[in-house]
Amino acid sequence: MSALVWPSAAIPQEDGDVWRWELPTVHDASRVRMDLRARLAHPSLASRSTEDAREGLLLVFEELSSNALRHGGGAVEALIVAVPTGWLIVLTDGAPDAPPRPAVDRDPAFGGMGLPMVAQLSVDYGWCSEPGRKHVWARLPSGMTVASVPQPRSSSGPAA
Repeated sequence: MSALVWPSAAIPQEDGDVWRWELPTVHDASRVRMDLRARLAHPSLASRSTEDAREGLLLVFEELSSNALRHGGGAVEALIVAVPTGWLIVLTDGAPDAPPRPAVDRDPAFGGMGLPMVAQLSVDYGWCSEPGRKHVWARLPSGMTVASVPQPRSSSGPAA
């Protein structure tokens, strides 16, 4: 596997529906994943994203939350911003001096392939820190082109 650098970059600013969760333990990650799956199944989101894209978001959540809980520690928080073109996911932990370190040239049997998978599923990714906190983020596509995302109906009805 070639070297993958997880870039240091500020969290992108996105306007959209914001979902937040606290993850005190590994068990909470499973609960949050179920909640996230239910939110993604809502018709308003399911109609503007592909099933593969929604499954990709769940995989990225699983990987980033697992890393934050196992390697970061402290108060772990998850934030997802749903936008028409996809999602921004941010996992925050208490290890600002521990940047994400993708596995390089490791036998996949020993694990550590999660960050390369996140990079492959994402259109952009990075990490940044502030005193006492680290933020690891990724932007994922909806799987639909902007032109194919259904537009809201006009409340005035069809033009005559």
